[in-house]
Parts: sequence; structure tokens; C-alpha cells
Amino acid sequence: MAEDRPENPPELLVRLEHAAARFAAAADALTDRQARETSGLPGWTRGHVITHVARSADVYRWLLRLATTGVEPGPRADGTALARALREGAGRDATELAADLRRSLDGMLEAAAAVPADRWATLVSALAGWRHPAWFTLQRARRELETHHVDLAVGYGSADWPEAYVAWALDATLPALAARGFPLARVSAVDLGRTWRLASDGPSASGSGHALLAWLAGRADGTGLVEEHLLPSPPPWPQPPVPGWD
Repeated sequence: MAEDRPENPPELLVRLEHAAARFAAAADALTDRQARETSGLPGWTRGHVITHVARSADVYRWLLRLATTGVEPGPRADGTALARALREGAGRDATELAADLRRSLDGMLEAAAAVPADRWATLVSALAGWRHPAWFTLQRARRELETHHVDLAVGYGSADWPEAYVAWALDATLPALAARGFPLARVSAVDLGRTWRLASDGPSASGSGHALLAWLAGRADGTGLVEEHLLPSPPPWPQPPVPGWD
């Protein structure tokens, strides 16, 4: 979408702030019992989801500070450390979970606000190894918050995703899938008036943008989508960006 141009990080930051505020408010409202109840993710409680988002925000803050200074801001947590933090943190009471989340989100947003304009194009590396410009960290964090807000299973569903987020996420996800050979020829988001043509032949799907995105993100089974042929199963979420960023 034009409003999400990479050269306009301040607008992306505003949208990230809104997503963070919504997620934090949902976490604040949980009781201890609710925090320990099952989330929308198999095997995870709501405490797992909140802890995961908090530690992910720490990772994004680290990347943003690296982009700002060009120097690693201390050791970087690897996959093993993040998994341990998730195990150890998921069972905390609701107040501690919410406070930890807000500290991490605030730290991430403060780091984003401090990035100089000429540093947004700096390449940083995801834990999986692929590199992307620093401004894309804002989109990664936004996607994390919106998707995991649905996973909290507190009444926020894919239909509550902002339209601009859905449009951006489809624009980002569908070309990435096509570049990796995902067998889907055409996708139409009827409410957005958008169609993506991905291949010359194969299955096609149409429906609301949020329903399509929920299916592609593994948060829905595709029920309600209009399909020409049997729809393929999307690969694990999240998908890396289109090849071109290492």
C-alpha cells in the first residue's frame, strides 16, 4: 500500500503504536486464571503468547538500536535463550505478565522513535538469517502484535484487523509465497477490491481480506472462502519476505 512506503517509517511507527496499545490493553484485562487458560495456539496458554510477544519486542528493540548506532547493543538472545525465557515466563501471574509486556513494548517503541531518518535503510538480520532494512522491523513487530492478539482468544478476531494492515500483509505475503512456488494462481480480496495474480494456473481463492490473511497465517482453515479448486495448505507462518533481501 502506498501509505506503507518504506521511506515513511513515521507512519509505520504510529500504526505500530496503535497495535501495541491494543495488545497491551488486552493483556492488562486478564485475570490470573485467564492468563493460564489455553490460547488459540496449540499447547500455549495466554501467558505463553504474552511472554512470546514481550521477548519478540526485546529482539526488535535490539535490531533497532543496532540500526541506530551500528554497534551491537550487548549480546543477542538466540533461539535457545528465547525458548527458555518462554518456558520460565509463561506461568507468571497476570499482573507480572502485563507489566513485563508493557516494559518491552515501550522499550521497542522508544528505540524505534530514536532511529535517525538516514538509518532506516540499514540492513539487519532476523534470527533465521535473512536480512532486511531496519524499517521492515516495524512491519515485523506490527504483524507479530496483530496476529498474536488473535491468538490471545479474548474476542479480538481477524475481522478486527485494521484494513490497512490486512492490505499490507496480503501484499507482503502473497508474492513471498509465489516466489517459493506456493501453488495458488489468483487471490481476490472482495472487500478491498484487490486481486493478486500469482501464477498462470492452479487454485484460486476469494473472500474478505481478513479471512484470506487468517487462512494464509494459519489462523483459519479457509472455511468461507470461495475456491475454484481444492486449496493447498499454507506453509508455516510467518513467511520470510520476497527473495532479494538476503
